[in-house]
Amino acid sequence: MRQQNNTINQGSELNFNFDNERPIYIQIVEQLEAMIISGKLPPSSKLPSVRELAAKARVNPNTIQRALLELERKNLIYTERTNGKFVSKNLARLVDSREEYIKNRIAEFVIEMHTLGLDERELIRIIKEGKKS
Repeated sequence: MRQQNNTINQGSELNFNFDNERPIYIQIVEQLEAMIISGKLPPSSKLPSVRELAAKARVNPNTIQRALLELERKNLIYTERTNGKFVSKNLARLVDSREEYIKNRIAEFVIEMHTLGLDERELIRIIKEGKKS
């Protein structure tokens, strides 16, 4: 079955930012995952080719291929043999991934705040105060 030609415009949504602390392919996975679960890369949309993504991210195509394999393993994207790679159309999987992503980021944040000496009660108080502003 052929997908609708809803190809991602490589110039607008795909902006990669990297740090030197972690492997680049992991950062690509995280950034593409965030774009997928936020809807910036909508379900069933076609991803640019590996070469196009590599050029956009300024990395080796093998790095992109490794990241895409991980996203496919997570069932966030799929490959149509002759048509390319697409964002999953499985909305339940995307919702689950979004919730998992959010929980992981919150856990990282809470750990970081603990290293600064904040306990849960103080952290919740600060968050509530921030919402009032």
